[in-house]
Formats: sequence, structure tokens, C-alpha cells
Amino acid sequence: MTKGRLEAFSDGVFAILITIMVLELKTPQGASWEALSNLWPLLLTYLLSFVFLGVYWSNHHHLFHAVQKVNGAVLWANLHLLFWLSLVPFVMAWVGNHGLETWPVAFYGFVQFMAGLGYFILVQALLRHHGRNSALSRALGSDLKGKFSVVVYFAAIPLAFYFPVASYVLFFLVLAVWLVPDRRFERLTA
Repeated sequence: MTKGRLEAFSDGVFAILITIMVLELKTPQGASWEALSNLWPLLLTYLLSFVFLGVYWSNHHHLFHAVQKVNGAVLWANLHLLFWLSLVPFVMAWVGNHGLETWPVAFYGFVQFMAGLGYFILVQALLRHHGRNSALSRALGSDLKGKFSVVVYFAAIPLAFYFPVASYVLFFLVLAVWLVPDRRFERLTA
């Protein structure tokens, strides 16, 4: 089966998630800098979450640019990933409204970990469908960035119970790694 509907559906979900996130941003209760500064946890978490979703959207786009076809397993793996990403607006609002408290930060880390795991599962489903000797497999290589991300997100979860700020630092570390352009898939079409 072709990949067009999966890509269109996924793009729509990403757009809706970003829309929901921006709707969570409430205007300050006043016109002063202090009123705005009271929203810093929500604004910081919005920035983190927006870039987080942007990284997934960009990589999802590049991944499916290298994909030739999909099957039922790929469709379900993609839905699994989208399920975890659909929780991002919820956890963004929870962390944003409660600062860097333990449980919201731990759950934010859990959602990021599960999204990373979901992306890994999607990649594995695509590799099974296309074969280990396919152009997709060659483009993915060892996928060190993906594996690194899942491990760091997993480490951030228990760390939130002792030092939530450190978990947040780990979230930004993963984003910094992914902000470096990933040219693996672009080489396929060059």
C-alpha cells in the first residue's frame, strides 16, 4: 500500500497538536513584566514541546521520504507514535502550570521516552517491511542519535524525583543533539 495517506494523516496530527499547545497559552493576568514572568514555566515548556514536536515532524518527514511502501504493521506503529505525541499538549500544560514539580516533570519525561520508543518501533516496522539491505536501512545506519535519545529520556524520569531541573536539562540536551541537521535521508535523494 502507498504511504501518502499515512503521511497526510500524520501531518494533520502534528498540526493539531501544535494548535492545541498554543491554545494552552493564556494571556498574563496584567500588563506588567511581572505578570508575564509568572508564566515562564509554561512558556519554557511550550518552547521545549514545540521544538520537540518539530523534531519529530521533521524526522518523520525525512523517514517517510525514504520509504517506498507501508503495511498494516507500519500503520499501527505510526499510530502508536502519534498516540504518545498526542499527550505532549497535556504534559506541557501540566508542567507549565506547576513549575518544575516532580510528578509533572517525571510524566513529561515518560511521554518523551515513550515517543522515542514509539519512533524506534516505527523504524523497526519499516525496516522489517523494506528489508535490512534497503536504502532505508542504509540511511538509518546505527541510529545512534535515536538510541541516545531514548536512553537519556529514560534517565530523566527517575531523576525528576530527586532533581527535576536536571531532568529538564536532559530534555534540552536531547533537543540540542537533534537540532544539528541530520543528513542521513537527504543523501538518499541527492
